[in-house]
Amino acid sequence: MNLIPLPAFQDNYLWLLHDGQRALVVDPGDARPVAQYLREHGLQLAAILVTHHHPDHIGGVDELRNATGAPVWGPAREKIPEPLTRLAEGDEIEVLGLRFRIIDVPGHTAGHIAYYCDDMDGKPLLFCGDTLFSGGCGRLFEGTPAQMHGSLGKLAALPGNTRVCCTHEYTLSNLNFALAVEPGNEELVQYRRRCEELRAQGQPTLPSSIAQERRINPFLRSGEPEVAKAAQAHSGADPDDEVAVFAAVRQWKNEFR
Repeated sequence: MNLIPLPAFQDNYLWLLHDGQRALVVDPGDARPVAQYLREHGLQLAAILVTHHHPDHIGGVDELRNATGAPVWGPAREKIPEPLTRLAEGDEIEVLGLRFRIIDVPGHTAGHIAYYCDDMDGKPLLFCGDTLFSGGCGRLFEGTPAQMHGSLGKLAALPGNTRVCCTHEYTLSNLNFALAVEPGNEELVQYRRRCEELRAQGQPTLPSSIAQERRINPFLRSGEPEVAKAAQAHSGADPDDEVAVFAAVRQWKNEFR
């Protein structure tokens, strides 16, 4: 299988997975880079997967569906252009011979879902939309801190070698903030250095992994003493309340420059 992050807009990735003949695409906010890649590689689009309703994730769905006839799967509780098959926690779909389990991850939007495959070429694979970023997480446009904290907890519980396919190249900005929260995290310092090298070479920092994110992502580390202490010092958050710590860190990130 070939896993391809197609750049779109300013910093989006439209994830494309193909076996040399058939392909699936995740969150095609723009049809053009997808159509071009399919054409250049002689691929048939077999499926379109959607995580949530924001325009930069669904803007190309109609054009690709009309051009290719590919079926669309998307969240059960969000406004996505019909026709599509609506999915929620516990549902499973099979595409390109791979089985994806649906995980409800509300927070960024109310009905956001993620797609998890426990074995793609020997390792798990996660398409998480705008819920989890490398070193960060999505803004809470429709959900609560408790919902997002719970959603991220579900993702953090996945196997450590799970490849994390985020949909934005926000990594370096996120890591700058993460270092403000945990300046003594040496793993974080080293990871930022590696990501800086990748970007200097014009390469994506993604996919990440669940194990990597557990070590460096402050939004998965609300229970860590250093993160809790930083949240308390910044805004007076109760260091013994993980949701309060998460909420404080998320608000801090909203205001961080």
